[in-house]
Amino acid sequence: MPSDKDTNPNPVPATLDPARLPSHIAIIMDGNGRWAKKQGLPRIEGHRVGVNVVDKVVAHCRSMGIKALTLYSFSSENWKRPKTEVGALMNILKAYVKKELSRMLKENIRFNAIGALENLPDFALDAVREAMESTKNNDGMTLTLALSYGSREEITTAVRRIAREVREDRLSPTDIDETLISRYLGTSDLPDPDLLIRTSGELRISNFLLWQIAYTELYFTDKLWPQFTTDDVDEAIRSYQSRERRFGLTTGQISGEEG
Repeated sequence: MPSDKDTNPNPVPATLDPARLPSHIAIIMDGNGRWAKKQGLPRIEGHRVGVNVVDKVVAHCRSMGIKALTLYSFSSENWKRPKTEVGALMNILKAYVKKELSRMLKENIRFNAIGALENLPDFALDAVREAMESTKNNDGMTLTLALSYGSREEITTAVRRIAREVREDRLSPTDIDETLISRYLGTSDLPDPDLLIRTSGELRISNFLLWQIAYTELYFTDKLWPQFTTDDVDEAIRSYQSRERRFGLTTGQISGEEG
């Protein structure tokens, strides 16, 4: 029998097909600063409200049985923002991870982080590492935060590691294929995203998971991240389920009508 932490208290919404849920959802959470500006508030207040949205989205995805959720939380370019904003964001990160650790343990969520984590201040990095270590055996859902993350940097780092392996005769150039490159990325233990959501109306990827989203379905919404709701998650999944994923094949090949 399943343990309490593996139970699913909330059924999949009736408007969604539970057999066709995406296994891995990635989200570019954009618009915190613009939302705060519209409210006449400091930018950091938008980030604080955004964290509350993260809580709701994580809980909703976990309840539906989504196996992996990856959130673009802090890009490598974000270090260029004002020091006061960066410092506040690092404090929010630490507080979020520490606050949510008990829930992740209870709800069988494995916490993961990708990116140049060594660039994080020690107090934030310690919290991230503690949560990763404490939840490493959980297998209900993997929650990944992309922190100090840039996809081009991730790919460049992977290429350097592979080149080092070749130089040291641990790999042959003929061993290098797409599967091997994927193993050297931060997401090596995750399936590629099925669905990528971006909020705030921007129609770009912003250096996020460039290798991994080759065949990912993209969904854009004008809502700013603090306005995003679990109903919006469901709407994105409905859009995903309405599409035919062909992966380079024809419709006839997928249906079996063509050889």
